[in-house]
Amino acid sequence: MNAPATFSELFYRYWFFGWMFVPVPPGDPFDRDAARRLNRARARWLPVYMRRWTVLAGVCLGIGGTMWGVLPAALALPCIACGLFAVMVDVVALATWVGLRATRTR
Repeated sequence: MNAPATFSELFYRYWFFGWMFVPVPPGDPFDRDAARRLNRARARWLPVYMRRWTVLAGVCLGIGGTMWGVLPAALALPCIACGLFAVMVDVVALATWVGLRATRTR
């Protein structure tokens, strides 16, 4: 029986999607095909992660933009940096999702 997941594991799995996918190994075509099929099947969860990161980016950039005009820029920059990081993760998730959806089975 598996031990219950710790808070840090749950936090990581809630925000980051890399744990779901397996690397496609070189060599045996059956193993490669199985890994690709598994990754394509799990790609259906990527829009959930994209939604989370989009909301986080909007909140961080909104707070940072609001603080920019009111407080010194040094206090607004961490929020803006967090928002830009969220946008980058969102772009990676979108590229992964499109790439996995575009691949076809032979």
